[in-house]
Amino acid sequence: MSSSLPCILVPGKINERVLQRLPDTFEIVRLERADPDLVTADMVDVRGIAVSGRVPAGLMDALPGLEIIANFGVGYDGVDVKHAASKGIVVTNTPDVLTEEVADTAVGLLINTLRQLPQAEQWLRQGRWARDGAFALSPLSLRGRTVGLYGLGRIGLAIAKRLEAFGVSVAYHTRSPRDGLTYAYYPTLEGLAAAVDTLVVIVPGTEATRKTVNAGVLSALGSNGVLINVGRGSTVDEAALVAALQNGVIAGAGLDVFDNEPHVPDALLALPNVSLLPHVASASVVTRNAMADLVVDNLKAWFSTGKALTPVPETPFTQRAG
Repeated sequence: MSSSLPCILVPGKINERVLQRLPDTFEIVRLERADPDLVTADMVDVRGIAVSGRVPAGLMDALPGLEIIANFGVGYDGVDVKHAASKGIVVTNTPDVLTEEVADTAVGLLINTLRQLPQAEQWLRQGRWARDGAFALSPLSLRGRTVGLYGLGRIGLAIAKRLEAFGVSVAYHTRSPRDGLTYAYYPTLEGLAAAVDTLVVIVPGTEATRKTVNAGVLSALGSNGVLINVGRGSTVDEAALVAALQNGVIAGAGLDVFDNEPHVPDALLALPNVSLLPHVASASVVTRNAMADLVVDNLKAWFSTGKALTPVPETPFTQRAG
């Protein structure tokens, strides 16, 4: 590669705005996917990666000059961040710019699930209002509910603030209590589920959170319980959730994320007491543009100042001199 500009690898698909902005400052090389076997000898000069998805350890090892991985999204579970840290590679994500959008979606999904608004719209669109009469009364309501948040980071706090305006009580579970909050804290997830009737999941997808919303938690949530997930699909034991919904262990669920996206289990699709979205919590043009800009701005900051704007906690590195 002959350019004097820093070379950035883009494996797989990414937001078009990233691809539009990168050439102003960088030389770009594309790969069909994040596969180290696709790396060629002329990619030895690659110094950064812009990615929406996976970056395995093998790809990092195949790029000896790699300094930074700019991840499109708040969650970066697709990046082998431990391996990156061991090699001194900074990983960045896109926090804050999607907080409000995701929080809005979480509340909208909760209301859709409780009041069955998507089903009511289909009733109208199919002509059934005129033909068959009024849509059935929704069995559930937000009135009088107690909401538990599994995760209380930036997005969790934004959801909590919105829920306060609806007059519902809010509680939460995290690894440790947060200072300065009036929300009730529960040291275990099952304890939180037992204390509330609505559980909103907004934790990252890690091994520590994998399938933590299990049969025991769902049972504790109870027959009036509703589960909302706008975090990661891996956090919920989908088989246990399907069984809980089929058998009346809980009353309903609203899901924006799934364990094997974009594949959604047929058993979930067949259930009448769920509201399902195709991972769209941050999917507005405004928010995705802001995420794309932060991906590029992290790369620009790294190569111009030696310091990324939003490094993840595991890689708080600055550029080495020389």
